[in-house]
Amino acid sequence: MLRRLLGVTPMAFIAGSAFAAMVLPAAAGMGQPSPGQMGLQLPATQVAAEINKLHDFVNIIIVAITIFVMLLMAYVMWRFRESASPTPSKTTHNTAIEVAWTVIPIAILVVIAIPSFKLLNLQYDYPKPDVTIKATAYQWYWSHEYPDHGGFSVDSVMLQDDDRQVMIKKGIAAPRNLAVDNEIVVPVNKVVHMLVTAGDVIHNWTVPSFGSKVDAVPGRVTATWFKVEKEGIFYGQCSELCGKDHAFMPIAVRVVKDNVFNEWAAALKAKDKKKAKEIIEKAALEQSGVSKVAETAAPSVR
Repeated sequence: MLRRLLGVTPMAFIAGSAFAAMVLPAAAGMGQPSPGQMGLQLPATQVAAEINKLHDFVNIIIVAITIFVMLLMAYVMWRFRESASPTPSKTTHNTAIEVAWTVIPIAILVVIAIPSFKLLNLQYDYPKPDVTIKATAYQWYWSHEYPDHGGFSVDSVMLQDDDRQVMIKKGIAAPRNLAVDNEIVVPVNKVVHMLVTAGDVIHNWTVPSFGSKVDAVPGRVTATWFKVEKEGIFYGQCSELCGKDHAFMPIAVRVVKDNVFNEWAAALKAKDKKKAKEIIEKAALEQSGVSKVAETAAPSVR
């Protein structure tokens, strides 16, 4: 019997591990969704970090209240069951309990309100911008204009599968339904003001890792801001139902070093789109580590 247990246990453990890997949620990544993700995307800005903290804090309170209510219900059902209490109490008032169930919820709401107001102040207290971008939504793509860098604009349309494969063969990540033909570019550790509007119907400019989510309304200009603390590519999507291709108008923001941003902006200001594309592809390869691997391998090839 021991031999059978020793033989079965490893197989059961392997099968159980494989099942757990398939069904258990994965940790959230940064910049884009993760398969099986549970929780918010990892933050790349101070605002997103504070949103995540408040989310976790409120969830702790919610779980604590849920557990308390469940335990209270279980105790009441056990303590006052018919066999234990054949003659039920006729008490209708209890001053201490009535004060408690009024004061405690108020205290909980105050505890939640304080960090909420601090977060709102952080979100809507706009610091002086280093870069200003005007995002205009259309059915079904985004156009981003850089008014303080010559007024050039970048239209971003979702890549189809064939175009994605071209990028992937170059060593550049191009996730399905998120990659675009022209990424917008911002410098790292710089304050970016995003002015958002729409040219047809209501859309929504959302990048989860930035903590940015704002409606794009025709005839109105709304705003958000962010200061990205890490280089890389960050994806978002339109988050307002806007028609048949609502799910296919992603946002892609490439965060690069200040000098790379300046080179890219200068190329587009000079209307040299080919050079601008090369600058971004080079930055993408460096961020993914492909160019570094190629440079390391180059001497041995010679």
